[in-house]
Amino acid sequence: MRKLTEFERHVIEDKGTERPFSGEYNQHDAPGVYHCKRCDAPLYLSEHKFNAHCGWPAFDDEIPGAVKRVPDADGHRTEIVCHQCGGHLGHLFEGEYLTDKNLRHCVNSVSMVFKGESRSKADSHIQWATLAGGCFWCLEAIFAQLRGVISVKSGYAGGDATTANYREVCGGDTGHAEVVQIEFDSHIISFEELLEVFWQSHDPTTLNRQGNDVGTQYRSAIFAHNDVQIKIATQMIKQLADANVFDKPIVTELVALDTFYPAESYHDAYFEHNSEQPYCQMVVKPKVEKVKALFKQRLKSGTV
Repeated sequence: MRKLTEFERHVIEDKGTERPFSGEYNQHDAPGVYHCKRCDAPLYLSEHKFNAHCGWPAFDDEIPGAVKRVPDADGHRTEIVCHQCGGHLGHLFEGEYLTDKNLRHCVNSVSMVFKGESRSKADSHIQWATLAGGCFWCLEAIFAQLRGVISVKSGYAGGDATTANYREVCGGDTGHAEVVQIEFDSHIISFEELLEVFWQSHDPTTLNRQGNDVGTQYRSAIFAHNDVQIKIATQMIKQLADANVFDKPIVTELVALDTFYPAESYHDAYFEHNSEQPYCQMVVKPKVEKVKALFKQRLKSGTV
């Protein structure tokens, strides 16, 4: 959590309001992503912002799952808070018809920090992606077979270092998700292509579970390494929702990666080394075979 000034605490923690037309982002229009001032979670894309002439930054959409709506203490309005840390952002208004989406997230500038687009990391062809979609044994086995993937490491993300171990994470109350961190060559396979496989490798509509694996550690999540990944994932989630690809709403979390904690070494290449184990036969193998069938052209040479 970022250390806050007295005024930032007044707004973010005590639900105060900055004076209209005083915030630094009121007339701000640079390309990038707006993050929570307290916990750094990504909240809004610059494409979501519009000029409502109200004196505060206005957005007509949000990054999926980033903003939580709660009844305001006044009994009339809807408060919006950061879904990750609960920090106060502002209020949500509907029915004003200021944009086609008919929503206005009225947000205090002081509740946010803006990060402009930077191409330096995106231009490097060796990149990383961190994804959660159930048991990491499944995801590791799936992504390891793709051409352009250099390495896949199972691990934990979302909690802190003190509980980043398999025994505690399996308890379901550490905040961690089981994840895989994928090192890939973007000249061969793109982040978008990795996400295409990701959507097919698990069910992104089930909250905190994949099949019989139940718990927050099995949630569907994208831990973005930079704002470029946040934009790509946001656009893909919207496209999938608009096309009704899934029968139910997508519940995949999209959050900025804080720290990746590698899992214990015995999890490495688990399916490869334990393919005859009942869980691997009944759960991991069918997922691997499904992805092989769907993405034949993306498999490494020799993968069958």
